Amino acid sequence: MESLSDTRWDVVISGTGLRHSLLALALSRSNKKILHVDENDYYGGPEAAFSLQEVDEWVEELGKAPTSTLFRNASIWKSEEETSTDSPTLSFSRAYTLTLSPQIIYTKSKLLSRLVSSKVYRQLEFQAVGNWWIYNAEEAVLKRLPNGREDIFQDKNIDNRAKRNLMKFLKFVVDYENQTDVWEAQSESGLDIFLSSKFNFPAHLQIVITALTLSLAPPSETSVKWALPRIARHLTSIGLFGPGFGAVVPKWGGGAEISQVACRAGAVGGGVYVLGTGIENVKVVEAEDTESPAFHLALSNGEAVGTKLYVHEATDKDNGGITTVSKAISIISSSVPSLFRSTVEGSPLAAVSVVVFPPMSLQIADGIQSDPVYIMVHSSETGECPAGQSVLYSTTKSSSLSKIVLQAALESLMNRVPNQGKLLYTLYYEQTAPSGSPLDLSFDDQLLEQVEAQWREVMAEKANEESFMQFEERKGMEAEEEDDNDY
Repeated sequence: MESLSDTRWDVVISGTGLRHSLLALALSRSNKKILHVDENDYYGGPEAAFSLQEVDEWVEELGKAPTSTLFRNASIWKSEEETSTDSPTLSFSRAYTLTLSPQIIYTKSKLLSRLVSSKVYRQLEFQAVGNWWIYNAEEAVLKRLPNGREDIFQDKNIDNRAKRNLMKFLKFVVDYENQTDVWEAQSESGLDIFLSSKFNFPAHLQIVITALTLSLAPPSETSVKWALPRIARHLTSIGLFGPGFGAVVPKWGGGAEISQVACRAGAVGGGVYVLGTGIENVKVVEAEDTESPAFHLALSNGEAVGTKLYVHEATDKDNGGITTVSKAISIISSSVPSLFRSTVEGSPLAAVSVVVFPPMSLQIADGIQSDPVYIMVHSSETGECPAGQSVLYSTTKSSSLSKIVLQAALESLMNRVPNQGKLLYTLYYEQTAPSGSPLDLSFDDQLLEQVEAQWREVMAEKANEESFMQFEERKGMEAEEEDDNDY
């Protein structure tokens, strides 16, 4: 077998997270010599998806890793096995696919169109994200968030004056880019101040609007310039692919499934993949010409390679205090159908519902819940758990109280849905964002822009002759044959 060091690589990519996997996809028909390595023995990086046994192994490995890793403080809780055969229990390990970074993808996202134009969409199956719920602490109930004009008109809890203001805001926000005179002077202000001063929104409506941004900060810390494009994205995505929903998730593991498909495309295009191998040392050298290596890399398997371009994932060591979030993945013995019931005629069966616990809405003994909590409820339709169970992905900004806050949110949710079942399993961990990859709960197209910039760097002048992720059908193959043989 030829040694890796015997090849002059055009690109070495370190890490198989979503961003670098999409780069591999973008380069899969470039005729470049690409080496794609990952220090882990699994694909997906921060977006990886695991069976229960693989979670056990991941947690054990984290306990041995240095504190600079993107993940830390992981722990697992499992319910005690009951002697009664009627008592709900966990199924076998591979009945579950738990993703470390669950993200929804808005239907307006450029990612979906790129997955289509690059032909890999055939290897993916998407499920609809349905209802959004918000916890009302005063009434101690979950209320469905209004998704547009029709929802607002039908909501009897919103008075006529507030409805008029909401309609005025909706008309503004979908065209905010052409109305900078309304918001630019307050672009750095908190969203609460803007909504109060410009649209006379009371505090409870400010919280509702902020929830649509999926912001991990309260309204006062969520800037106007950050929030407006996200609110517009949410509203304009609804109905784009069908009634009743505006976002989707990939089945069988979310972003991890996209990473796997993208890496397979890279391999079919001639890329070489080596898992369980990281980069131990990087030496920048002065290239003699455009064909000479600019980087000498020492691999953890003892080999050394040269490459014109080295692409890697910067960690918190490189960028300083990036926000860290606390997450919990919980499995419950109920399909919680009340959270998924459709309110729009003709809408597909949703596989994901979003539940929001605003700041100050949870009672905790040891302090104040100052940041929102989001729980993405995944049904068995996502392929992540057996029928009759659900996977709940909870996220909040990290603090000394965040584990307690996530527990309170989970308990509050389960206490407010009928037939909530039993809590079977919880994985808790903390995650820090790598450089340039924000910890969004929805896919951010800025990541795709970063991938395109790296693709243009690799392709150089040829980038002007080709379109980013625009691939023709492979000659001599029918679509079905390409599905079976290529990706």
